[in-house]
Amino acid sequence: MTDQSKTGVINFGAGPAKLPHEVLKKVQKELLAYGNTQISILELSHRSNEFKKVIDDAQAILRDILNIPDNYKILFMQGGGTGIFAAVPLNIMNNGTADYLVTGSWSAKAAKEAVKYGKVNMVLPKTTKYTEIPDPSTWHLDANASYVYYCANETVHGIEFDYIPETNGVPLVADMSSNILTKPFDVSKFAVIFAGAQKNIGPAGVTLVIVRDDMLGRAMDVCPTVLNFTVMANDNSLHNTPPVFQIYMVGLVFEWIKQNGGVEGMQNFARKKSSKIYDIIDGSGGFYTCPIKRDARSKMNIPFRIKNSDEELEKEFLSGAAARGMLQLKGHRSVGGIRASLYNAVTEEEAESLANYMKLFYDEYCKKAEK
Repeated sequence: MTDQSKTGVINFGAGPAKLPHEVLKKVQKELLAYGNTQISILELSHRSNEFKKVIDDAQAILRDILNIPDNYKILFMQGGGTGIFAAVPLNIMNNGTADYLVTGSWSAKAAKEAVKYGKVNMVLPKTTKYTEIPDPSTWHLDANASYVYYCANETVHGIEFDYIPETNGVPLVADMSSNILTKPFDVSKFAVIFAGAQKNIGPAGVTLVIVRDDMLGRAMDVCPTVLNFTVMANDNSLHNTPPVFQIYMVGLVFEWIKQNGGVEGMQNFARKKSSKIYDIIDGSGGFYTCPIKRDARSKMNIPFRIKNSDEELEKEFLSGAAARGMLQLKGHRSVGGIRASLYNAVTEEEAESLANYMKLFYDEYCKKAEK
């Protein structure tokens, strides 16, 4: 097998995103024969003792690095974050209504899905331009809601909560698909946490769900079995064939995080990496602009425009970046521009490379403008 050594490119994609090189090397080494099984992990039975250890170990490491209390179940489900948009109301919308904090594209999609199963109370005024998180004093929460839902980090617009919303006792649900494992937080404040794997956890194809025990046993009769938290919890995510390879890789990523300072270490790296990019943006005199208010800026996804959204300049920037091995920097199709995603596997040196290129591109533009 060819050694997949470092290629010299940097993947700034929003997801599926860069995976730790050390993890990929280990996967490459074990792919043809996992452990003592003499078969590939891709062929391993989900009913085998070897896979039982894989899933148990992954849960144990995650419980350790996130300090997850004993009264929470850790599930590995399928259907992506979009599947869980439906699973949440199907499992816990018990009184027919729920509060949704819509601060970007993904929370908007979640609210649209939830309407199929009950009444959705929009906590914030409707908007199509997501640039901030309105002050909690302006929120319109329903004290009788089944739960309050929010997206902790909006990848498309680059908006991130730097606090946990106060719900006054109403169960809190969070989509943490793009910023879980990037900082410590108090799991006990949540009823349900979920995250699609393909950003900070592993490859696409598995969705992490952390659910508090008192949220189980509440599913609607129409809830599909594969989306039923209680069924999945009772069967340790093995009710049907799970994505074996993805769960195996997720476990390796959890171990990698533990070995690299845990979520506290990841938080430190995230601050350093994002600061490198934001400092260039803020110091460019308006050449680079980020539309997000500073107190809501994401440390994971940094969107920016160049010279009043000059699309030709942005194409030139992207072309130059690609020539230097910096890939997947194009902004989401719904907003355009540039977007740098700085998930855990992106190194400080790689963020520095992008910052240096941004400075070079700006300097070259200034020289041309002077002629």
